[in-house]
Amino acid sequence: MRILTEAQKGAYSGTTIAEQREAWGRYTASIGEPPPATMAVRDEVLPGTHHPTGHRVPVRIYRPKSAAGPTACVIYMHGGGFMKGDLDSSDPIAWGFCDQTGATVVSVDYRLTPEHPYPAAFHDCLGVLRHLAAEAAAFGIDPARIGVAGDSAGGHLAASLCLAARAGDAPPIKAQAVIYTVTGTDMTMPSYTENATGYGLTTVACQEYYRILLARPEDQADPYARPAIVENLAGLPPAFVHSAEFDPVRDDGRLYAARLALSGVEVAYREAKGMIHGFMRARFKGAGARAEYAAICDFLKSHL
Repeated sequence: MRILTEAQKGAYSGTTIAEQREAWGRYTASIGEPPPATMAVRDEVLPGTHHPTGHRVPVRIYRPKSAAGPTACVIYMHGGGFMKGDLDSSDPIAWGFCDQTGATVVSVDYRLTPEHPYPAAFHDCLGVLRHLAAEAAAFGIDPARIGVAGDSAGGHLAASLCLAARAGDAPPIKAQAVIYTVTGTDMTMPSYTENATGYGLTTVACQEYYRILLARPEDQADPYARPAIVENLAGLPPAFVHSAEFDPVRDDGRLYAARLALSGVEVAYREAKGMIHGFMRARFKGAGARAEYAAICDFLKSHL
């Protein structure tokens, strides 16, 4: 945890949105590594959805150069409180999924708050999922083996896409990996008090992120905006839910995993002991974080 705590100094600093994004970019660059030469990486723009002006969504596509024929596909959505993060800041996490699973990974540069509150990010990710499933051959992927993965805000988006797929609003999803996720709870569970400060991400920051994201009163009752309000999760794809012990949002993961299990969904819950929010980024620096990251990849590889 010490390695990540040191790297995160200043990660949540800044008074303006631009300053906060710059700080986030410096933090993520300081602890990342570039993709290996064995991987083909390219940037594209794909159609969004529910956008009358023809908005297109930037993505970064990672594919093993050795891949022959259609591969599984992981759609990855980064964290950052819905207001920070981009294709560069999420690059080490995304290429790692490709490297360790052999799947084609599509990292989504969804629109951010406060410029674009809910449902902009959700619609961007939904549009990417729909396009990849419809044009699978063009991307060299198997449309029957599409999974979603996301951390923090990205975990929320992954859970929302699974709900949309269950409702018939999106193509089928074969597996979901949600890592130190937020789900739109009321933030009164114990972890929001126990880990309110001192571990990088704070409870106050979580509250502010959601206040900005859900700008309209009707968003509070929208299950895609707040997956936590959905108690019956029957019919969702197999899940790997991964939390950190010292994290304000830890109990969001516990709650989501418990509801999946009670609804009869195949779910594996893992809690990274002694770790904080963002532990995946420390995999280049420590064996513990490396093992936690490998567990996510093992799940995705075995279910896709």
